[in-house]
Order: sequence, then structure tokens, then C-alpha cells
Amino acid sequence: MQENIIKQVKCPQCDTSIQIEGTSGEQKIIVCNNCGLKGKFIFPSSSSESRKPSIGAGSSTVIEVKNLTKKYKDVLAVDDISFTVKRGEIFGFLGPNGAGKTTTIRTLLGFLKPTAGQAFVLGESITGDIVSIRKNVGYIPGELALYEHLTGDQFLSYFRTLRDTDPSLLSDLLDIFELPLDRKIKGYSKGMKQKMGIIQAFMDDPEIVIMDEPTSGLDPLLQQRFYEFLRKERSKGRTIFFSSHILSEVDKICDRVGIIRNGRLVALEDIETLKKKTGKKIRLKIKEDPKELLKNAHTKLNNGWIEINVLDTIDEWIKKISVYTVLALEVKEFSLEDYFMRYYTQTKEEN
Repeated sequence: MQENIIKQVKCPQCDTSIQIEGTSGEQKIIVCNNCGLKGKFIFPSSSSESRKPSIGAGSSTVIEVKNLTKKYKDVLAVDDISFTVKRGEIFGFLGPNGAGKTTTIRTLLGFLKPTAGQAFVLGESITGDIVSIRKNVGYIPGELALYEHLTGDQFLSYFRTLRDTDPSLLSDLLDIFELPLDRKIKGYSKGMKQKMGIIQAFMDDPEIVIMDEPTSGLDPLLQQRFYEFLRKERSKGRTIFFSSHILSEVDKICDRVGIIRNGRLVALEDIETLKKKTGKKIRLKIKEDPKELLKNAHTKLNNGWIEINVLDTIDEWIKKISVYTVLALEVKEFSLEDYFMRYYTQTKEEN
């Protein structure tokens, strides 16, 4: 008979001390009585081992990528990228189709083997502990492959049995993403199938959810409800890794963003910091010929408007514009889309 182990852990959100009791190797769900933060703890297999609990005073980093590279024959899909994702944040992984987003995600989840480099999820290596990692990670793939011969209810029941976990969020998710569970999945629309993918990823309360283009097929109203749900889950301490090529949704809900270009990570910063450091955009119409203004590399003509990307001080451009007869003038901060397009415009120019 195994002897009970008593452990004291601290909540990382409010620092409340929590006492838990269990046996060697047992996994338990912990809920902080003070702030309600939820996490998991696995008791060490022997008294000499130590493993930090998810809710305890361990590292705030839950995903760590070090010089990760993935090559397919002559194609370098992911090229020596490094970044971290913090506990309790929504991390946006931004780039167009073909930039390397899905390859990175599939490598993190063990579906692909890295050519070089390392990655750790919840402190465990993707090359040696992938089974353990998958128990604590929900996943929404970019292309869903559901068992269409099953009804929605049969599909969710199958996943409950497969994971052997408590689907504690299932009821809440079904309230948000209403589905006809008595119908076979083959009769579902694309939007309904996407809802099913979201429900199965979140229903058993994983510590991390990795999502690859998760709003594809959702109508705008449902997208907003999904964003609200993600913000609520973040407030509980859940970590979301959010891959997308839709700039507006990354701007709305992500805390930090990494921009990937041709397999390389070209930016990694807080959303607000990115937008503040990128400068301003001037749009104007003038009475005179804009030929001289358009000689500058940071200017272009768009539907009769001269657009100027100001990357440093605006004073220099105001002086240049002052010699013309200005018919209309707009000045605004760079958006995330402006920043994103700046990187990809540079790529085309370099090529």
C-alpha cells in the first residue's frame, strides 16, 4: 500500500499556501481557495524527486523554443527560431499561409520531428516527453479531421474515454457553441465542425491550448463570443497559443505577438509596444504634382492619396509637405497591419 504524501504549494497568482495530499505518481487538480486559480500537481514518484506543480511557484514560462529548425529536403520551413510563452497569456503567432506557423505548431506537439534545436512544453522536452505533454495541452488544428460517421455526442464521448479526464468545461462550452449533438458530424456545416474542434480542445480544462487558425468558418458574432471566452480563460491562468493570419483578431485579443516570415521569427513583442514603436502614417492630397514626394522609398500613391510611412520624427515630413498646397491631411498611429505589411513589403523588395 502506497504511503500518503503531504505537500505545501503556493498559488502564483495570490501567493496563498495550499496543502494537498496524495500518493506517489498521482495527479491532482488544485483550486486556490482565495482567488480560484486552477492547476494540476503530480506527486513525485519517490520522496527524493521533485516536480513543480502547475499552480505552484514554478517558472512562469510554459513554452520554451530554442533554435528550432525544421527542414523538408531542400525546403527550410522553420529556420532557427527561439521564443517563450508565459503562463496565463494569449500569444499570437502571426504570418501568412506558408510562413511556417503550422510546421512550428506540429513540431511542438510531436507530429513532426525537429531537424535541429529544442523545445519544452510545461518543462518537458518535445522529443522525450511528448505523451505527457499532450495530456496537458488542448489542440485545434488548422484542418479538422473529425469522425464524421459519429454523432456529435458520440464524438465527444469518445474523446472523454480516450483522454480519461474530467470534461469540466463541457457544459459551459456547449452553452456558447450550440451544436445539434444528436446529428452525425457529416451533416455539420464548416462552422459547426469548427465549433466541435474548439469544444474538444477546451472541454477537459487543459493548462495550454494551441490553436491553428481557430476562427476559420465562424460567423462574426460567434467570433466575438469566442474572443470573450478566451479572455475569461486567460483570467483563470490558462495559456493560449494562437496562430493566425487575420491581423484584426490578433490585435484584439493577444498580449504578445511573434511575427514569422519565411520560416524566421522577425518580431517578438507586446502588442502595444509594437504599435508604439512603429511610427505614424501620413495620408494627404495636394494640389501640385506629387512626383517629387513619391521619389522617397517610404511614400506611395493610393487612390489619389499620398501615403507616407514615418518611421522616426514627423517634423521632417511636415517641413517637406509645407511647400505644397495641402487639400486634405490625415495623421494616424501605425496599426498592427501596417507593421506586419512593412515586414512583408521588405521581404518582396529583398527578393
